[in-house]
Amino acid sequence: MRYIELGELKSMLRINDVVDDDLLAAHIEAASRTIDDICHRTFDLADTATARVFHPDNQLVVRTDDIGTLDGFVLKIDENATATFNLTITDATAEPLNALAKGNPITKLVAYETYFPMDIRPTVQVTARWGWPAVPEPVRSACGILSGRLFKRADSLLGVAGFGDLGAITLRAVDPDVQRMLAPYVKVPIG
Repeated sequence: MRYIELGELKSMLRINDVVDDDLLAAHIEAASRTIDDICHRTFDLADTATARVFHPDNQLVVRTDDIGTLDGFVLKIDENATATFNLTITDATAEPLNALAKGNPITKLVAYETYFPMDIRPTVQVTARWGWPAVPEPVRSACGILSGRLFKRADSLLGVAGFGDLGAITLRAVDPDVQRMLAPYVKVPIG
């Protein structure tokens, strides 16, 4: 998924023609994947629910990948350590509370009657539509800045954007505005 539309980027860069559309689209794609790499997550929402397995943190808590909606959500456990997820759990709370209403994903499930079994193997299976409910606005803006930067980079192949009174004006390796916009969305890898 691209985190900004081609038309939005063209408007941002004040480009009116269609000459560079393919190049701009490629830069949007590259910027979107760079954001995924920086944040250790994706911000799109899967079209269909798929199953993933997890190790619980303890008997009451399991942290998951980002869950963008509860449509198609199913939680199962492997209660006998047989690598078959045979028991469907309906008594768990999706957290953070109200995450989806705020446009954020669910990242943790807390059991309150059934316990998550602990084993060397993953004992929790979650079927869900993975991702975010919608692309957050700071991520969209960061994608626009990165895409524009990649597009304009052709004018400064050696990292020199021009010359001023004090000499060469060089490009920073990391854009500080992009860094600030993405900082709240960086997911610390678990395990």
